Amino acid sequence: MIRIPCPFCGVRDHSEFSYGGDGSVQYPALEASSQDWHDAVFQRDNICGMQTETWQHVNGCRMWLLVERDTMTHEIRSVRPAQTGLTTALEAIK
Repeated sequence: MIRIPCPFCGVRDHSEFSYGGDGSVQYPALEASSQDWHDAVFQRDNICGMQTETWQHVNGCRMWLLVERDTMTHEIRSVRPAQTGLTTALEAIK
């Protein structure tokens, strides 16, 4: 069982979250070619080790998170909000 430390709600079971995919993918501009979009969506590396992933806390705060997780051991190294600026806001209220 994976326990994800949500920065807003605390540590929660992974069943409260929905996996969103590889968090390191840079999507092309809207006007990019079909091939560029195909490659961004379907051509992914199958990483063995640390990977940045997106997860949504659907049964909690509903926020999208970037989770750095080892794909072999499921160890979670870090969790941060996916939206830019929220990390700074969280630091300010601590």
